[in-house]
Amino acid sequence: MLATLSAVTAALLLGGTTSGYTVDAEGRFAPPAAFVPSAAVTYDQSSVPAAASIRVRQHTGAGGATRIDLRITGARPHHSFGASVHQHPCGTLPADAGPRYQNQPGATDGDVVRLDFTTDDQGTAAASDQHTWGLRRDEAASVVIQDRPGDDATRVACFTVPFGWVTG
Repeated sequence: MLATLSAVTAALLLGGTTSGYTVDAEGRFAPPAAFVPSAAVTYDQSSVPAAASIRVRQHTGAGGATRIDLRITGARPHHSFGASVHQHPCGTLPADAGPRYQNQPGATDGDVVRLDFTTDDQGTAAASDQHTWGLRRDEAASVVIQDRPGDDATRVACFTVPFGWVTG
C-alpha cells in the first residue's frame, strides 16, 4: 500500500558529526497501483508521467542548518509546480502524505520547506530551500508535488524520502 523505500535508487547517510550529514534519494515515478511499487508516486500522469525522475538531497550541517535540493526530469514542460516537505510517506491516495512539515507547528509559512519550481521545455527543473533549523525525527517523510504553487493546489505526485534529523 505505501510506497516502499526499496525503489529509492540511492539513500545515503554520509559524513560525521563535525561536517553534518547528507541524505540523497532518487526515484522514478509510477502510478500507485504499479506492479513494481516505487517511492515516487504519480497521481496525475499528465503533470508527472510515469518514468519521470526525481532526486532530493538534504544536507544538514553540524549546527542543524538544513538545505534541501530537488531536481525533477520528465514532468510537464513549461509548467509551474508547487512542492513541499510533508509529514508522512506517500501512499495510494494523495492525502496519505499528510500535512506539510512545519518547524514550529501552527507557525507561519516561513516555517515550512517550499521547493516550488517551473519546468523547462524538457520538463526539467530544480529548486532549493534553506533554513537555520533541521528536521525532527519521524516528522518529515516525503516531498509532495502540486499542480501549481499555493496552499489550495492539487497534489499530483509524491516522493517518499528517508530524511535525516537533528538530534538533541
